Amino acid sequence: QVQLVESGGGLVQAGGSLRLYCAASGRTFSSYDMGWFRQAPGEEREFVAAITWSDTTYYRDSVKGRFTIYRENAKNAVYLQMNSLKPEDTAVYYCAADVSRNLRSFRSQGKYAYWGQGTQVTVSS
Repeated sequence: QVQLVESGGGLVQAGGSLRLYCAASGRTFSSYDMGWFRQAPGEEREFVAAITWSDTTYYRDSVKGRFTIYRENAKNAVYLQMNSLKPEDTAVYYCAADVSRNLRSFRSQGKYAYWGQGTQVTVSS
C-alpha cells in the first residue's frame, strides 16, 4: 500500500509560480513511476506530467516550458514546479504512483494504482 499526500496549492495571479509537493510512503520509492494529473470543474481528469524511475520526463503540450517535474528519492518526494501560470491551469492537481512499472502510457490514468487526495490550484486573471 502506498500513500500519497499533496501540498503546495493555492491562489496565485496569472504569471505567478507555485511548487506542488507530493510525499509518498514506501520503501522502494526510487523504483516508482510518478505522475501529476489535474481536474478542472466540469472537466475530465487530464495528464500534466510524469517522471520515470530513471528520471525520464513527459509533459502535456500546454505546460511544456512552464512546468517542471522532478523527484528527490532520498525524501520520497516528487515535485511539480509551475511557472508562468495561466487561468486555464486552475484545477485540482493529483499526484499518482505506478509501483509495478507497467507498460501503459504515462499519460493514462490507468497506469497509476495509487492517488493522492489532490491540492487546489487557482490562477486569477
